[in-house]
Amino acid sequence: MMCMTETTHAHCHCHHCHAHEHAHGHESRHALLRAPGLRRIVVALMLALAAELLHAFAPDGGHVLGMALALLAVVLAGLSTYAEGLQQLRHWRLSAGALTAAAVTGAFLIGQWPEAAMVMALYALSEHLEERAGARASGAMAKVLDMAPAQLEVQDEHGGWRTQPAAEVPVGALARVKPGARVALDGVVVEGASAVDEAPLTGESLPVDKKPGDSVWAGSLNLHGALTLRVTAPAGDTQLARIVRAVEQAQAERAPVQRLIDRFAAVYTPLVFALALLVAIGGTLAGWPLLDAVYRALALLVASCPCALLLATPATMMSALTLAARRGVLVKGSAHLERARLLRCLAFDKTGTLTLGAPALQEVINVGDVAEAQARQWALALAARSNHPVARAIAAGLAGMEELPCEDFEELPGQGVRGVVQGVRLRLVGARTLAGQGALQAQLEQGRSVSALVREEGDEVLALFAVADTLRPGAAEAVATLRAQGVRCAVLSGDHEAAAAAVAREAGIDEVRAGLLPEGKQAALHELRARAGAGAMAGDGINDAPALAAADLGIAVAGAGADVAMEAADVVLMNGELRRIPWLIALARHAWRVLWACMALALGIKLAVIAAAIAGHASMWMAVAADVGCALLVLAIGMSVLRWRGDA
Repeated sequence: MMCMTETTHAHCHCHHCHAHEHAHGHESRHALLRAPGLRRIVVALMLALAAELLHAFAPDGGHVLGMALALLAVVLAGLSTYAEGLQQLRHWRLSAGALTAAAVTGAFLIGQWPEAAMVMALYALSEHLEERAGARASGAMAKVLDMAPAQLEVQDEHGGWRTQPAAEVPVGALARVKPGARVALDGVVVEGASAVDEAPLTGESLPVDKKPGDSVWAGSLNLHGALTLRVTAPAGDTQLARIVRAVEQAQAERAPVQRLIDRFAAVYTPLVFALALLVAIGGTLAGWPLLDAVYRALALLVASCPCALLLATPATMMSALTLAARRGVLVKGSAHLERARLLRCLAFDKTGTLTLGAPALQEVINVGDVAEAQARQWALALAARSNHPVARAIAAGLAGMEELPCEDFEELPGQGVRGVVQGVRLRLVGARTLAGQGALQAQLEQGRSVSALVREEGDEVLALFAVADTLRPGAAEAVATLRAQGVRCAVLSGDHEAAAAAVAREAGIDEVRAGLLPEGKQAALHELRARAGAGAMAGDGINDAPALAAADLGIAVAGAGADVAMEAADVVLMNGELRRIPWLIALARHAWRVLWACMALALGIKLAVIAAAIAGHASMWMAVAADVGCALLVLAIGMSVLRWRGDA
């Protein structure tokens, strides 16, 4: 008799939950046909091992139990894996999956269920590790467009200002950007002056002063001073949107690297099939009983089981990936290790990659009639009160001195600051417009941003303060090691020529391309690869993302870098240590040598067992023991990569 709760539940099921129940039932029926998760694979491996032990040590008493354990292991390992392998066989796509399906089928036919279960579980584990290692986050690209505000202030037909969605703003409209706000749409300044941080988009190491007639990009940050812009591009065609499209297109067009095991299986599988067929037909023609010939052919398929071969790649490559992660290098899959060993050229972004991405005071040049210590104190009094990044760098470089009081302090939009210090009226301004200063020209040629301390009485220049980005520690050493490895280096920068050339000289790099927008970096990288061979790109910003995605190996420098750079890249330097790039190349080459050693060992043992099986001298338990022993040996050799030190 159904209780009230059950009746109510049944009523709910009939009238409200039928669709959900149907979907749940449909999902349940197909749950075992999906690719298994790691937990299911581990359980399958344990069950397969138990079945192997029962088969070896209790062949009679444990037959039924062993068969049940093996069958359960096969189901948990994923029937989809077996079905996919059979599909590949049917279409003559001779991959590792096809080889696995053939071995499992042979084991089924001769009653070797434990062997079938072990092969299936090991292959499922190999596939899972490969997929997990290569998985990448998908949300960073969507976040890039969030840099540009979804709404902005637009002037209406009556001259007033109203907030409007950026997607609805037409080209030609007037928009207003407040101090401290990000620009929503590409435009040209028609009123106001300010400094704008464009580093994520253009790679400029220092903020760019904007005045009427200058262009600004969506996603850049207005540091101080209100700007009125005339919109030049709709929301879907801003520089930021074009970067996102370029990344997605580059990722879609880049051909994947085929795994070594699949390339090997393309040769090994048809040979094994041909040999098994030859044993079955040739043995029969030679006078063997038909069942004996078929049994030996199937035993050959089982003896050729790819357990050790399947373990070689994940054991070696996952060990290399784990070691790299321990050293602060996140590699998103073994295919990228193969690319790393093949590299012949490497392009560096400048700002935030070769350099630290933060301006610092490099030099103070006294050119006036006051003592340098006096000029430094006066400059500190002005710079300490400004929010401009160059002024902050000057103040940080002069920290430790006594800070004098400053009266009548005033910001000069697009120019600098002014004030009265110790009764002297002074200005600290950008020195680009100053003429006749040889010291100034020398600093500008080194790519430095120069500010001048000027006494307003007589417009006398008292001192020059040179600010520039700082080379990242270890950058020059990394470049030297890369050259020794046969890797050609270049700088691809969005910064101006002088700044890029100065950093390249300091790092020991001869080839420099400057003033590049994101698509320009991508094109320059293609040219470099066409001349030198397989190429990598190392960068940290949104402007590097298209080149990172298009490179044979994209390397993102974490830290101040954008999420999109880490999303588009194949390798992330978590500690920003550039010396880890040549270390990674050396690791990849070492792992490749170990992998080939594992494959050669496994193949040698496999061929010996196959020969014994054909001759009828290898019993099934001997074949299984040889296979398991070979797999353990390959596992041990592959995991030895964890102990490799290189130059670490």
